[in-house]
Amino acid sequence: MINEISTASLHARLDAGESIILLDVRQPEEFAEKSIPNAILIPLGDLPDRVDEIEEFRDKEIVVICRSGNRSGQACMFLTMNGFTHTVNLKGGMLSW
Repeated sequence: MINEISTASLHARLDAGESIILLDVRQPEEFAEKSIPNAILIPLGDLPDRVDEIEEFRDKEIVVICRSGNRSGQACMFLTMNGFTHTVNLKGGMLSW
């Protein structure tokens, strides 16, 4: 099962100053239109080849973001299968943000 966080909860945590790792798995053009500040962009299709870029966050909570929650859910599954211990899908994605 994939853990999820609502946009309201994520907003509240970011507003409270929590340091949260944000991984956006959309395409660069989607990211350029609208993104959450400080999010790391690694498109889903590139994730297997670029997972080393987030290796330092293996044991930290990573909130994964896409447009609607589908690609980020796939990314959460991939990361979990590759040893990342705290992946969380942004429920509803950027459409809800």
